[in-house]
Amino acid sequence: MKRIAIFASGSGTNAQRIIEYFSSSKEVVVDSLWSNNENAYALIRAEKLGIETFTFEKDEFYRSNEILDRLYDHRIDMIVLAGFLWLVPRSLTELFTVINIHPALLPKYGGKGMFGVNVHKAVLASKDKESGITIHHVNQNYDEGDIIFQATCPILSGDTPETLAARIHELEYEHYPRVIEELLLKEDEENS
Repeated sequence: MKRIAIFASGSGTNAQRIIEYFSSSKEVVVDSLWSNNENAYALIRAEKLGIETFTFEKDEFYRSNEILDRLYDHRIDMIVLAGFLWLVPRSLTELFTVINIHPALLPKYGGKGMFGVNVHKAVLASKDKESGITIHHVNQNYDEGDIIFQATCPILSGDTPETLAARIHELEYEHYPRVIEELLLKEDEENS
């Protein structure tokens, strides 16, 4: 059984979709949800779905092994970022597979500060014809890890950041859980 830890900072719609997707899986389980924001609605979503939750502060994340030790105790195979806004420390990216989803087509519109509505405003201002999602490995720089998967959607005349975000969310909900599953099962095959 492969075990996932989800890290989230906000409302947790992607986290909820991932938890629901794996709720009946015999090969993958969402073990826990971790947040750097004690007020994140993601924590409530996870608790309602029976997932153990943890919160942590900056010092714990960057200056101790406390989180690393707890992830080992939980036998975590993959860390999945779902709206998690802090840069993940090397101590985690070197020891775990860590993946993220970005609401645009990287390498454009990535980097520090490029999240949520900021991304969609930048995409619309550029007059691009399409946007989409990028699922990528996490490294020591925001949004610069190797790309695993991308999916696109058209930008429509009259789009606002909110209407574009709605279509991007649909892509996220459709593809992120499936790609997570494929990666975990591929790792399992490679290690067999």
